[in-house]
Order: sequence, then structure tokens, then C-alpha cells
Amino acid sequence: MNLSHWATVRPVATTLLSLGLAIAGVLAYFQLPVAPLPKVEYPVISVTANLPGASPETMAATVATPLERSLGVISGVNEMTSYSSDGSTRVSLQFDLSRNIDDAAREVQAAINAARPMLPTGMPSLPTYRKVNPASAPILIIALTSPSLSRGQIYDVASTLLSQRLSQVEGVGQVSIGGGALPAVRVNVRPSQLMAHGLSLEEVRTTLLAGNANRPKGVIEDAQRSWQVEANDQARNASEFGDLVIRHVNGAALRVRDVAEVSESVQDSRVYGAADGQPAVMLVVFQQPDANVIETVDRIHQLMPQLRASIPKEIRMEVVQDRTPSIRASIAEIQKSLAISAGLVVLVVGLFLRRLRAALIPSVALPLSLLGAVVVMHWLGFSLNNLTLMALTIATGFVVDDAIVVVENVSRHLERGMPILQAVHQGTREISFTIVSISLSLVAVFIPILFMGGVMGRLFHEFAVTLSAAILVSMVVSLTTTPMMCARWLAPRTSRAIRRTRPRRMRRWYRQTLAWSLRHPITMLVLLALTIGLNITLYRIVPKGLFPQQDSGRVFGSVRADQSASFESMQERLTTFMNVIQKDPAVAHV
Repeated sequence: MNLSHWATVRPVATTLLSLGLAIAGVLAYFQLPVAPLPKVEYPVISVTANLPGASPETMAATVATPLERSLGVISGVNEMTSYSSDGSTRVSLQFDLSRNIDDAAREVQAAINAARPMLPTGMPSLPTYRKVNPASAPILIIALTSPSLSRGQIYDVASTLLSQRLSQVEGVGQVSIGGGALPAVRVNVRPSQLMAHGLSLEEVRTTLLAGNANRPKGVIEDAQRSWQVEANDQARNASEFGDLVIRHVNGAALRVRDVAEVSESVQDSRVYGAADGQPAVMLVVFQQPDANVIETVDRIHQLMPQLRASIPKEIRMEVVQDRTPSIRASIAEIQKSLAISAGLVVLVVGLFLRRLRAALIPSVALPLSLLGAVVVMHWLGFSLNNLTLMALTIATGFVVDDAIVVVENVSRHLERGMPILQAVHQGTREISFTIVSISLSLVAVFIPILFMGGVMGRLFHEFAVTLSAAILVSMVVSLTTTPMMCARWLAPRTSRAIRRTRPRRMRRWYRQTLAWSLRHPITMLVLLALTIGLNITLYRIVPKGLFPQQDSGRVFGSVRADQSASFESMQERLTTFMNVIQKDPAVAHV
């Protein structure tokens, strides 16, 4: 007993299986993550090291070079680049696409440990590493501004409260803070005053360290009681640091403020952030790899009122960049295209079959095949993105063909007077091999994409698998559900009804054009050659690219100056450019 015969004689079981497939597809659809493109794992690891106060040249010579020597022995590294700035070095390692990122991370940690003896002793901490996806972009950027609080105070609130709370939101993978630094006290020593008092920088440094220590004070005890000595020997602000005594000269105390300017500042004064012309601290939110970007952003927006209530009223929170509007619009458009495609397919089938029941059978096979493909997507961990939805849209034209072939062949036997069950068994048995061969031939077209290597292969892998799954599910549906529906819905037609439903004008027009083509073979061959030549010409002149250009509503720019330009001059130029751009009425945020 073949599969089609089993499905025909057991309609209840076939119906329940079809309903189960449809329900599973609907449930899987709402559980799939949403993303603009398929998830592509780039095996890239970034190593970061900090040495406060060191120049870029010092960082490159004493930190970046030892790290590069140690990291360079790791196997599978295709590219290694380093970037050194004031007090910071970043080394990026790009591995082979076939390399497991977790195994590479363990080797990177071992290389960092091996380079430890070669690194400067004054580093506050060992270099750290993290896995990086260069294709990932922030899903949300929140700007924190205040007319009264300093950027250091805003940064303190962002790092101690907001970033931790945002990191707990489901779907958020990382929250980075930019545009500021933690509050700190800055001591600018005056060399002339040091020379006048015969002091050195080392004495000032020792005084600052000793005045900011937190050591046990001891206890006072007698025979019956014990008292813990409590005293605050830490300096917490600029005035307390300025009051620290360096030494006594002629019975007078020489304090830090006598030889230096002590002021409230931040740990790194060469960091600047601005939003719409105002100094700001940025919270940059990244999603987890398998998270639904739209649902994640919606959760953050729902949390925003609680976040605003938990911070000082002087701080203003505003979303200055949201990645989801373009994703929502793109997904909505392609979903609408998918619905229109399915509707047009059903309409065309109904117009040519000219029977309501016959048209409904392929119309049922179409959503079943697409929902079955969605189940496969959920099982394989795919996402709803532009490429997978495009695959489902393209599949609407493929998955309906098998059902139409089955309906037409069964109808042919019915028109010859064969009983309904015999017509279904005979027609399905005759056409089953053809359906299998056609489906496998279509899937074979995508085999090169399925096994394509590199970034392009990983990018289009979900597209090829989704389309192949839809075709294979359509093959199974056409050999089970479609014959069962034919046995229940189709009915024999009289010869008069058959003649009435045949489109005579269309057949006459087709017969005339076919006869003309057969009488003029040379003309048809010339037209064929011209068509091929035109296609080749158009293929050469049509612009080529990875993806179609789309308007995301964002424009990125950068400002570059001579290496001798100071931080203050760059900040001034950047502020000028921002003010010019912000005057454009079409600009929402800068």
C-alpha cells in the first residue's frame, strides 16, 4: 500500500495530521526570532588592554607588541589588527570561518596568560577578551543628558544603575556605555612649585596614594571591653585631596593644593559624547544572537518609565536611535508580499481550473506547505528575516504546482467516467513519480547554495534550506492531503459541463500562435538568439551588489584631522558640524 492510497482510505487520520502540521506551523511562526538578516557567526575575538596615562606609542610598544607575539601563534588566525590610543590597546583576531569560536576563545585566554610576564607591571588589570560579531549593530541607543549634572555624574548613574537593569532584559546581550567616564579627581601638578620646594612627582604620587588608602585602624581593649577604631582616612573629593600634607617645611604643612591644581573631573577626560548638541552619555544596547529584536526593543520601551523614575530628575533619557522601525517596515512589506503572492496563486488556479472545489484543493496545499517549512525553520533555529521570508514568497509559486498536477490528472480520469476512488488511486499512482522527480529537481538547484562556503554561503544558507523545505513538504502534502481531498471534494462532470468550462477562445488563440511558430522556424530561432543576447547584455550593464539598496533613515559620518590636532580642537570642530547638521528640519537626532 503506497502513501497516497493510505491517505485516501484513512481521511480522518490524514486530516488530523494536516491540522497538526498547520497548528505546529502557526505556533512556530510566532516563536521564531525576528531579524533583518540571518545570523552569521563571524569568528572574531577582540582583546583589550588598559594602561592609564600611557601614550599611543607606549601602548603599541609595551602592550600591543607582546600581545601580538603571543596571540600570533594561535592556529587558524586569518587576520590580526591592533589599535592603540591613550591608555588603551585593542587587538582584533579574525579566524577561519570553520573555526569554533569557543575553542578559539580558550586559546586566546591561554595566550594572554603567556604574555603576562612581558606586559608592564603598572597595568591595573590583565587584558580581557570578548567575542565580537562585526556585522551586529546596536538595536537601541539611549542618550542621557542633564542641564545641571556633570557627565561624570551621569556616567556614574548609567554604569551603576541603568546598564545593569537593561542587561537583565530578556533578549539583551550587551549594554556598553560611551561618551563619558566615571567621576575622578584630577591633580595637575605645577612644575615650578615643585622645583621651588625641592619636591619630585614621586613624592606627590606617594602622598596621593597614602591619602586614599583604606586600611584597618585597629582596636582598643581593656580587661572587660573592646573598642573598634573607626576613622575615614580616604579622600573622596577634590578639596580633601588638596588638603593632603606632602611634608612639613619649617613647621608649616606643605599641602597638595600648594603645588598642584586639584579639580573634580573624570577618569578619562579625552572622551566626549553629545546628543542634539548637548553633552550626553550614551547607552548602546546590543541583542543576543537568537533574540527577537522587535520584542526585545518593545520590552525596553516598556521598562523606560521605571528607569526614568529610578534616576535623578535632572537626567533626561531619550531614545536617539532605534533600529526596529526599518526592520518592522521591511518585515511587514515582505509579509504583505507573501500574502499577495498566495492570493494571486489561488486566484490564477481558480481562473484556470474553473471549478470551486478543484481550486480549493491547491489552495489548502499552499498554506500547509508554507507552515510545514516554518516548522522546519523553528527546528533548525532559523529566524524570520528578509531572506527566509523571501524564500517563502518564492515558494508560493512552486508548492502549488504539485497539487495542481494531482488535481488535473485525477480530473482527467473522472471525465472518462472512472469512479472517484479508482480515479484518485489511478491518477495519483501515475503522477507520483513525476511529483517526486520534479520536487527533487527543484531542490537540486539549491544544493550549491546549501554547501557554499564563506560568508556568502552562511548568509544564504537559511534561504536555500527554507525554500527546499517548502518544496519537500509540498511533495508530501501533494501525495497525502491532496488525494484525500480529491476523493472527498471532486465529483464527475458531464460532457456538457466539460465543454462549457473549456476556454474556447484561449485554446483557439494558442492553436493559431503555435501553428504560426511551426511555419516560421527560422524566425523563432532568430528571436531566441536575440533574447539570449539581450539577456547577456542586460546582465553586464545592470548594477551589481550584495543586497538591494534600502533607506534605513540613518546617515553615518566621521571627522578626520591632522594627528597633531588636540582633543579640544576636535571637540570644537565636531560641535560645529553637529550644529550645522541639526539645523536641517529633516534631521531628528544627531
